Amino acid sequence: MLKKSQRQKNHFDLIVIGSGPAGEAAAMNAKKKGRSVALVSDHDKVGGSCTHWATIPSKALRHSVKQVIAFNTNPMFRDFGDARKLSFQQILNHADRVVYEQVRMRTDFYERNHVPIFVGRASFLDKHTIKLVGKRKKLSADYFIIATGSRPYHPPDVNFEHPLMFDSDSILNLDHSPRKVTVIGAGVIGCEYASIFGGLGAKVELINPNASLLTFLDTEISDALSYHLRNVGVRSRHNEEYEHIEYHDDHIVTYLKSGKKIKSDIVLWANGRTGNTQDLGLNTLGLKTNSRGQLTVNSQYQTQVKNIYAAGDVIGWPSLAGAAYDQGRAASNAIVAPEECYPVEEVATGIYTIPEISTLGKTEAELTAEKIPYEVGKAFFKNTARAQITGEQVGMLKLIFHFETLEILGIHCFGDQASEIVHIGQAIMRQPGAANTMKYFLTTTFNYPTMAEAYRTAALDGLNRVF
Repeated sequence: MLKKSQRQKNHFDLIVIGSGPAGEAAAMNAKKKGRSVALVSDHDKVGGSCTHWATIPSKALRHSVKQVIAFNTNPMFRDFGDARKLSFQQILNHADRVVYEQVRMRTDFYERNHVPIFVGRASFLDKHTIKLVGKRKKLSADYFIIATGSRPYHPPDVNFEHPLMFDSDSILNLDHSPRKVTVIGAGVIGCEYASIFGGLGAKVELINPNASLLTFLDTEISDALSYHLRNVGVRSRHNEEYEHIEYHDDHIVTYLKSGKKIKSDIVLWANGRTGNTQDLGLNTLGLKTNSRGQLTVNSQYQTQVKNIYAAGDVIGWPSLAGAAYDQGRAASNAIVAPEECYPVEEVATGIYTIPEISTLGKTEAELTAEKIPYEVGKAFFKNTARAQITGEQVGMLKLIFHFETLEILGIHCFGDQASEIVHIGQAIMRQPGAANTMKYFLTTTFNYPTMAEAYRTAALDGLNRVF
């Protein structure tokens, strides 16, 4: 039996399981509101999958590849000689540096806020107690937030032990630069890695079960992505699904249901993710997950067990790092300050292909189906001074607005800094009533030259079609 003082030492107002964006935000928020908080991480370095295997490394890889492409295509650098090529290992070194900086910074957050970190895999003994698997340590709390994130989905018929078969986590261990890559799954992760390998000079086969890429995007944006992927050597095979995979010592053959065969140096499986809920002891609590290991929560991020909450990728949509931060904070507020709990409902999607994409709100197809009268305003980056200066002239900003009220209904951006540019429009979309109209962009002065002034150009283009 534990002594009373020892029980108090191991008891907290809140224990957060998982150190990714959702877990970090939840822990910091509760601690700053005066609660005793502990965090459990199954990795000895904080940051979760976001920092170590997903968002941060992949975006750092993309940035390095984009810089190489810019160098090789910029006339100003022709005097330096032939085009430069970097190996996959060289660009991974940059990603490692960024991961190190992120871990150092986030570790400091916990230290400065006096939030203890317990390293180990948590498993529930009851609704107020967890144990650390393989250790004698037990911890208790009044409340728990599960923020364990997700991992790549592994179908049982795919051999991920083969050295040429990768998922979006293990691809970071690739020790050579493949000449031909097959990517199975053309979702966000698949498209991002297809553009990375294409940018490095590899021939990429992108296996897509749908009729077009990223079907949730506005059609114009999806078409633009397809065009630019083709430009870097990515062949998108639409309406195709894999049937089985044949493994060899120096290559892999992917058989498609259509009868086609694709030979490649490596295969990257990028077809879905599953929640990290295995071995959490959820059965002990009567908590069940869906087929992808995800937990169901209400609008307050509360599970069916009243003192246990969940946030981030482990609950599914939208499975974005930025949203996970806000979900973690909201889940924490639901416990410590319910009046400040604002569930995540509107999210700008950022897709870090080359060039990048960001979108928010309705597409033309959705508005047409809903029979809502709309008009469109566009600004092409090639016509903006800032893009001409930087050489990043690919892309456009597309604003969709109500034909009568001029309310902004959708923002769709393709090109350099798209994920930054979209937030200007998002801020206006969030304004109440008449403040959310295209006219805002005509009555606001933008710095010149900036990419932001594309909003004024798009507004003029659209309003000229109405008036």
